[in-house]
Amino acid sequence: MSRDDKENHEPKKDAGQKDKETDHKANSGQKNHDDHEGHNGQESHDEHASHDDHSGHEGHDHAEMVEDFKRRFFVSLILTLPILALSPMIQEFLGVDWRFAGDAYILFGLSSIVFFYGGWPFLTGAIKELKEKNPGMMTLIGLAITIAYGYSSMVVFGWEGKQLFWELVTLVDIMLLGHWIEMRSVMGASNALEELVKLMPNEAHRLDDDGNVEDVPLSKLKSNDRVLVKPGERIPVDGVIVEGQSAVDESMLTGESVPVDKNVDDEVIGGAVNKDGSLTVEVQKTGEDSYLSQVVTMVREAQETKSKTQDLTNRAAKWLFYLALSAGFTTLFVWVALGYEFDTALERMVTVMVITCPHALGLASPLVVAVSTTIAAKKGLLIRNRANFEGARNLNAVIFDKTGTLTKGEFGVTDVVPGEGYEEQEVLRLAASLEQNSEHPIATGIVNEAKERKIDLGDIEDFQALTGEGIEGKVDGKSVNVVSIGFVEKKELSHDNERFDNMSEEGKTVVFVLLEDELIGMIGLADMVRDTAKEAIAALKERGVHSIMLTGDNQRVADWVAGQLGIEEVYAGVLPDDKADQVKKIKEKGWKVAMTGDGVNDAPALATADLGIAIGAGTDVAMETADVVLVKSDPNDVVALMELSRKTYRKMVQNLAWATGYNIVAIPLAAGVLAPWGIVLSPAFGAILMSLSTVIVAVNARLLKA
Repeated sequence: MSRDDKENHEPKKDAGQKDKETDHKANSGQKNHDDHEGHNGQESHDEHASHDDHSGHEGHDHAEMVEDFKRRFFVSLILTLPILALSPMIQEFLGVDWRFAGDAYILFGLSSIVFFYGGWPFLTGAIKELKEKNPGMMTLIGLAITIAYGYSSMVVFGWEGKQLFWELVTLVDIMLLGHWIEMRSVMGASNALEELVKLMPNEAHRLDDDGNVEDVPLSKLKSNDRVLVKPGERIPVDGVIVEGQSAVDESMLTGESVPVDKNVDDEVIGGAVNKDGSLTVEVQKTGEDSYLSQVVTMVREAQETKSKTQDLTNRAAKWLFYLALSAGFTTLFVWVALGYEFDTALERMVTVMVITCPHALGLASPLVVAVSTTIAAKKGLLIRNRANFEGARNLNAVIFDKTGTLTKGEFGVTDVVPGEGYEEQEVLRLAASLEQNSEHPIATGIVNEAKERKIDLGDIEDFQALTGEGIEGKVDGKSVNVVSIGFVEKKELSHDNERFDNMSEEGKTVVFVLLEDELIGMIGLADMVRDTAKEAIAALKERGVHSIMLTGDNQRVADWVAGQLGIEEVYAGVLPDDKADQVKKIKEKGWKVAMTGDGVNDAPALATADLGIAIGAGTDVAMETADVVLVKSDPNDVVALMELSRKTYRKMVQNLAWATGYNIVAIPLAAGVLAPWGIVLSPAFGAILMSLSTVIVAVNARLLKA
């Protein structure tokens, strides 16, 4: 494709357009060579909405719940210290005697506060689960603390036995800690995004019908309002440019490392920085409808989805609840039947039912989720669906969209074809010398290539643009032109037609270099393949995962990119509506398939795949459909995602094994299966096992590494 072709076939940058030509990103907005302002791509979308509307009522409620669990935990923890010190069983274990008159009543009073205040979320949760006839973790915790509190209170007021207030309060503490950690991890990613809202302007320059400017808060803006955005200011809302042109820095939103040329009818995103021209923007989306707000909402919903292992934890808790009841009553009946005093049998029953509630099980998933969420956020992975994220460890194939994912979305020199009697270095030196003062994507690509080859550039003078045809000037006193095929054909200059046609068919942009009106060579440029894409494809291949490229580009362009990357399976010329069907066909092989994309056209395919991955900011539709959003346009993050999924799942399974293993050992011992041999698990020793199991689970979770 020639430079002239590109200038006369400028694609409009629609928010959802993704099936673009290889060099679409590098050329959109190219009016003539005189404009020469950068327009490239890459991304990193860590933000959202307006100051007034970004959080919403749900987020506020969630934050209050986090604070509530935190407050209950610390109050209960503080009260636990004197409770432990006053507990006869703990004193006996430590070999001390701190008893005094009335100490049991103080112990009862302090424990009652912990039971009702600290245990309240679990008691109400248990009631809710029982009403729904679906006992789970809350019911198991509620059963254990109620039995421990009721039995211990009876002991304080005259029943023969040993009170278990220490078991009650430590169980409440650990469960509150687990829920606090889990809920805080849910808020973590959202909070990180919300910090970036502070970069949003508080006011906007609204224009009235007469063109007068009025500064108003963002909350006052409505759809179809017009706002003025001055050079250097952040764009306050999502909208469409109705007047002006400028380069816009979208790096905070999309990661595009170079400012993007924006003209009339182009869309802009709130939070982007207007670089060098005044823009009049018609408001399209504000508040909760804006791109940034949707990112925050997406993250909240994502983090609140239950993972498969969390469901497994709840199922384990459900069966442990039934086990606790059956083991407890079986223990009571067996001990009574064996002729023991009812008090003794009841103590055995209580010990079994209290110990059955595994402290470690309550922390098994929350701790791993918290650590995993932190690691994912640091790596730029926003997990929307934890269940599908955990399934990433079993992927057989990853489908990559081409433009902007496997390629950079910016120009790089692929071919330098010198004319007879000239060297590549000289052709490139003259072209780069003339282009060196320009920020145009073509100019940037040529100049960067010259720098990489360490070519010294010449001095330029009399520089001027040739509208729609290229540029001209003098380099070291000699007349030089860098022009399009249109200029060459108009001047009827002979050139290597076959080589030009081959490069054009591969989707490359071709410019011609003239010296003193003589054609001395041509330079081919293309959307360059990412180095990280090569690394990612190689890493996936090592893991036995198939890499597949899906693109709307023609077969030759697709094959050229695939050849650079080592991708063997390519589907080119795929229409937007056919992408989901193509994913289905690949799934029919029996493979677990991930699909990567960032446009509206990719959304059905993302939803169809076993794991939908939105590369970069993309569009709100793509992100809504995706299971995971990658903040950066780095294909290596797909590999990192799979690896983190594998490690996270393994840690969760390990923790569940430790937590349930504790019960397998503790319950029979607490029930007294070894009593005939004089071995009976005392509540104190049960506490040691409980603590050891909890510590192992906590340490194991912290050992999760990226």
